[in-house]
Order: sequence, then structure tokens, then C-alpha cells
Amino acid sequence: MTQLDLVGYIAAFLTTSAFIPQAWLTWRRKRAEGVSLGMYCIMVTGTVGWLTYGLMLGAWPIIVANVISLSLSAFILVMKLVYK
Repeated sequence: MTQLDLVGYIAAFLTTSAFIPQAWLTWRRKRAEGVSLGMYCIMVTGTVGWLTYGLMLGAWPIIVANVISLSLSAFILVMKLVYK
């Protein structure tokens, strides 16, 4: 692993882990009234774009971060649609 990859993985960990508190809170409370539907629709779409970009480059820090981010943001979006 290069130093460049290490910086990418650290940044990816920090930005991706930011979704965990929202996902946990939404799941635990079974409520999503404070979650913006528009924001998460845009976020999921953008994350798919970043994942595609990472796959095209073969850049593993981008791929790993966006697979996890997509999973968490899609989970929150689904919870928003289910619990309104």
C-alpha cells in the first residue's frame, strides 16, 4: 500500500463513518422525520457516480469507501421511505 492509498483510506474511513450515527439512530428509533428525502436521493445518486468512477480508475480507496457509503446512505434512504 502506498502513502497515497493510505491517505485515501483514512479520508474514506472518516467520511464514510459519518453515516453510521444517522443510520443507527434511524434504525433504533424506527423514525425518519428528521431525514431529508431529497438529500439522500441526491447522495445515493452521487455515491453511485463516485463508485462508478472508482471502478473505472481501479482506485480501491474510492471503491471501498463508496461501496460502504452507498450501503449506509441507501439504508437510510430506505428507512426514510419506510418510516416517513
